[in-house]
Amino acid sequence: MSHDPSTDLIHHPYRPPEGFESPAVGVHKGSTVFFPNVAAMRSRSWKDKSAYTYGLHGTPTTFTLEERIATLEGGRHTLLTSSGLQAIMLVNLSLLRSGDEVLLPDNVYGPSRELAMHELARYGIGHRIYDPMGGAEALAAVITERTRLLWVEAAGSVTLEFPDLRGLVRAARERGVAVALDNTWGAGIAFRPFDLGEGLGVDVSIQALTKYPSGGGDVLMGSITTVERALHEQLMMTHSRFGIGVGANDAELVLRGLPSLALRYRAQDESARRIARWAESRPEIVQVLHPSLAGSPGHEHWRALCKGAAALVSLVFHERHEWPAVERFVDALRVFRLGYSWAGPVSLAVPYRLSALRSIAPRWNGALVRLAIGLERTQDLIADLEQALAALVTD
Repeated sequence: MSHDPSTDLIHHPYRPPEGFESPAVGVHKGSTVFFPNVAAMRSRSWKDKSAYTYGLHGTPTTFTLEERIATLEGGRHTLLTSSGLQAIMLVNLSLLRSGDEVLLPDNVYGPSRELAMHELARYGIGHRIYDPMGGAEALAAVITERTRLLWVEAAGSVTLEFPDLRGLVRAARERGVAVALDNTWGAGIAFRPFDLGEGLGVDVSIQALTKYPSGGGDVLMGSITTVERALHEQLMMTHSRFGIGVGANDAELVLRGLPSLALRYRAQDESARRIARWAESRPEIVQVLHPSLAGSPGHEHWRALCKGAAALVSLVFHERHEWPAVERFVDALRVFRLGYSWAGPVSLAVPYRLSALRSIAPRWNGALVRLAIGLERTQDLIADLEQALAALVTD
């Protein structure tokens, strides 16, 4: 030792013994990764997770999370991104080029539509909107020779229609179009995206790990999962070239949330169903949107495919309750908080103007309030909704 404090502390020879094991995955941080010699520096490859080269390309913590998400989704390969929207962006930019076209469902996640309208357009990539509830024949009619990618959502963002997922995938397959699924709602629990039955499955499944896998409402992260190695490598190289990475502490939080994911999913699903059935009896509400309800669009497709229905319930208010009245209802909530995202412990509410949610397939008029059911006692949530409805004065 040199007896200089800085050098001694930085290059201290002590190494802790191997063999430590606990329920928590170790948190490995580092941009620089040390190599024992030049030969190792030249020969190591991070692409198959057999070695480490640089923190951005993976650590034991991120590799472990990727493998567990792949298992959750029923896939083989997973990449981590800093948000669900970044996962959507990466899939688009990896699989599409100038002159290509992507198809988006009319109930698509709003920022995904904005991404196509503005950023993809700058790269010469076109997009079109299709009616996800129109079925396979309607989808086949809008696929052109330029179509390279089809996005599907099950259930749809905000309005929660559940499409004929098998039919849509089959129609795309017959025309050689890749299929990407936003599986944040299903979370790998409701159904298996790569095994939909009848030999069908999506090509890519993305999730906002921000939601169910985290479960705490305190992490932003996304994932991209595939089965085919060649497709994974194409996405992986785009991922690398964009310099995408996630923080070790964020990966730790998602890893901590995964063991309770199935329990939380079932608990929030059960509570959401109870609230949906209660809402069906309310005269102020003209439609309750939750795939488990017989009257919710696509219920038959959900029933044929799914084991769960997640935490979201959307309430379509009677047209006589105009926007200011619906805002008063939302402002009157006390247990529900106003905020975006979902699948955390706190129940949330967000109002939407239905006219702003659709471009080709309007189904309702007026206002909608999306509820994200948390882990509070269900009866307390119902009581909160009941007291808030008193503020819904008919104009």
